[in-house]
Amino acid sequence: MDMKLELVLIPVADVDRAKAFYSEKVGFNVDLDRTMDPMRVVQLTPPGSACSMCIGTGILDTPPGSVQGTHLVVADIGAARSELLGRGVEVGEIQDLGGVLYASFQDPDGNSWLLQQLPT
Repeated sequence: MDMKLELVLIPVADVDRAKAFYSEKVGFNVDLDRTMDPMRVVQLTPPGSACSMCIGTGILDTPPGSVQGTHLVVADIGAARSELLGRGVEVGEIQDLGGVLYASFQDPDGNSWLLQQLPT
């Protein structure tokens, strides 16, 4: 039986601010931005990913900033980190944890993300 993770919900306080952060600074593609009162759904996808994320209003009761450690796997963490820094994202230093490389950043609400480069 196949199971595909295709959508992750991320709680945010300000949908427009989060949409701008993820699309303009992090570089996610905006797939959908639809209001269906009382809900607003914004779906964004990282370039090259089969899994998207969703932010909005009326879709989640989880407190903003409560999602921690979501991984974005990259082929070259140095290049990915540099690109995000160039777009104004505050990204931590690269950490080597036994050959697996990590660098972290947060969205404006405090949801944390980890860039991860696996050993080749």
